[in-house]
Amino acid sequence: MVRQERALRTRRLILEAAASVFDEFGYEGATIGEVVSRAGVTRGAVYFHFASKRDLAQGVVEEQFSQDGVPERSCKLQEFVDTGMVVAHLMPRDPLLSAGARLSLGQDVFDDLGGGAIPGWIGRMETILLAAGERGELLPHVVPADTAWLIIAAWTGVQIQSQKLSGRADLELRVSALFQHLMPSIAVPGVLGSLRLGPDRGAQVIAEIAAARAGEGDGEEGDGDGVPVEVRAGAGTG
Repeated sequence: MVRQERALRTRRLILEAAASVFDEFGYEGATIGEVVSRAGVTRGAVYFHFASKRDLAQGVVEEQFSQDGVPERSCKLQEFVDTGMVVAHLMPRDPLLSAGARLSLGQDVFDDLGGGAIPGWIGRMETILLAAGERGELLPHVVPADTAWLIIAAWTGVQIQSQKLSGRADLELRVSALFQHLMPSIAVPGVLGSLRLGPDRGAQVIAEIAAARAGEGDGEEGDGDGVPVEVRAGAGTG
């Protein structure tokens, strides 16, 4: 058990180092040697966990889906918004997310990595929208698969523009604006009026998750409007 825990810590350390290297240099410019240097491990340790640079890049892309999802909401469209806003908050701060975006969008690796993180994010958002439909939160014309595809395409475009124009400094503001434009076209009026779409929503949810992990409350932490939530593990797809 101790060996297994040590191996998991080493693997995570390697992935975090690799993410910083891929994010800085791109796939072609990244080297295993630089990953070894930043992780502070041996080359053999890297190759024990990852057979090649391609496998290492795939591991970086997939790692973001192994983490806890946003807190589960009784209102699934709020959960839908929270997912997008949390990623907007973390993208400039989390090398794994940032590197995953670069690897997913880089033309030199897009085909090799099967679309990178994009299919996983589409799948995650579609799952939430399907649940929203079952709860009567969606307008009749909404097709969850189509809406999930469009939101990820639009979110990706916003992220690219924000990266180019402001170094992602305005990413949360821009993603908030995206949701403010999108949600009236998919949410029933009774739900739309209750949604929290502000640019600080991602930071609020991250603080909520941190409080839950620290053991505050009794496992039924509220989301600020009386809706019980729980931190949900294994929410990713990919």
